[in-house]
Amino acid sequence: MKSALAIRHVHFEDLGAFGPVLEGAGYAVGYCQAGVDSIAQSGAGNADVLIVLGAPIGAYEEDKYPFLLDTMRVLEARLAAGRPTAGICLGAQLMARVLGARVYPGPAKEIGWAPVSLTQEGQNGPLRHLEDKPVLHWHGDTFDLPHGTTRLASTALTPNQAFSYGPDVLGIQFHPEALGGNFELWLLGHACEIAGVAGLSAGALREDACRYTQAASQAGAALFSEFLVGLSRT
Repeated sequence: MKSALAIRHVHFEDLGAFGPVLEGAGYAVGYCQAGVDSIAQSGAGNADVLIVLGAPIGAYEEDKYPFLLDTMRVLEARLAAGRPTAGICLGAQLMARVLGARVYPGPAKEIGWAPVSLTQEGQNGPLRHLEDKPVLHWHGDTFDLPHGTTRLASTALTPNQAFSYGPDVLGIQFHPEALGGNFELWLLGHACEIAGVAGLSAGALREDACRYTQAASQAGAALFSEFLVGLSRT
């Protein structure tokens, strides 16, 4: 059976809508809990598909979170070999850094539900399923577009919302995997961050989640399904 491994940092930021897609495509799905499990011994380098998930830390904070070095070593090897790999939020930022791009605090935190603008390449690939659909944004950092990658999506605040690196590598800054069923855990887990952003409230985020998550998660599942179908190395 093919294997899919997700490197998870906080419990509620899991594979979400991507999990059933992987299982339906015949993958045995497992998690490596960053900071607890050994990333070097997790099999992340050999998994048929690796997904690096999000976290409320910076991709440049390896002095505070040394396990980031192990994740970047795995990503460097996989990306150099073109092995099927996806990064969400922090995962995309780590991929960008491994590819030589700068990762840094953005002009403002981008938290909430809004559509992304797709490039022509984005419209012609798996992200086409997100066309005109509000998706969940939850990040404060951003990154420059890595050399050799293709920009797929942007917003006014974040020019580089998604990129591809060949047919088998996908980095996404926003959260197409997010599900409505556990969104309350996002509000609890990020309560301090929400309180620190002027004009942002848990109530408004909750209302928007009720309004948008069903369509967004269905689109996210379709996106990831098409990504898996298009892989050249499975």
